[in-house]
Amino acid sequence: MKRKYLKGIMALGLAVTLFFSSCLKDARQFQPESVQSNLAELPLSGMANFAADAITKAGLDTIIFAVGVTAANPPTTSTSVSLVVDNSIITSYVAANPAINYLPIPTSAYKLASATVVIPSGKNSTLTYVIVDRTQLDPTLSYMLPVKVASASGLPISANYSIHYYHIIGNDFAGPYTHDFIRTPAGGNFTGHIDIFQPDSPTQFEVVGGYYNGQIRYVVNFVKTGSGASATYSNFTIAINAADKTNILDALPAAITVPPSIVGYVPGTQYTYAQAKALFAAGFQYDVLGGSGARHNLDQYH
Repeated sequence: MKRKYLKGIMALGLAVTLFFSSCLKDARQFQPESVQSNLAELPLSGMANFAADAITKAGLDTIIFAVGVTAANPPTTSTSVSLVVDNSIITSYVAANPAINYLPIPTSAYKLASATVVIPSGKNSTLTYVIVDRTQLDPTLSYMLPVKVASASGLPISANYSIHYYHIIGNDFAGPYTHDFIRTPAGGNFTGHIDIFQPDSPTQFEVVGGYYNGQIRYVVNFVKTGSGASATYSNFTIAINAADKTNILDALPAAITVPPSIVGYVPGTQYTYAQAKALFAAGFQYDVLGGSGARHNLDQYH
């Protein structure tokens, strides 16, 4: 485990450099949230940024985040901010949002860089990180890691931006797949891309197809029956992400002439896990008609 954490930390230097400038673009770091001049916060956190706090990387993930003070001018003294993982937040969240039963991430599966972060004098923010090891987690279960500001040199704490709801949605099919794209007539075809089945819920995932430079997502739903190795999967449905249809296809314009389907899928069939994976390898397909003519798109995920 220590070697894994060290590997994640070694990658931190470059990531900090790339991330720091984007963090400072968040106006909340510099503008008062209310009439109070200074508030401690975690920029780009809170319920407004819940979706962005999804942990989707397989294996070991080093998550860099900012710790800041909202003020028109940087504080003239250093600010000591205490961070904690508060699992009581999970109980409150699940009570209000019962669709997904999130569990606490075990302490052995994460490492918070430091419980105390110091923002230097003359600065509005600094960076820290948390490392999550997904190899220790059950991929079929959903987890949450609520990181919050506990105190900050006596400053009041932002009511809206003081908690990162880092979370993992359990889904039996989530994770990286080798992606091959075949278009008829040929154009933009490829093999060997790596794309991720991103879970929206335990029984829904999305993944990009190859058409239109990989900007259009499939949305796949299914029903799971049973658990463990004997679980079966049925009632698969597939569609194009509604926002992608509106913002991309309708804007081109390009009409879907044959709706998405899963090659070889037989409605009413109960599929084993291996058989469901074989369906994904057979592919997702749909047809469009645009200004350049008809296109048949086939995406295979291995």
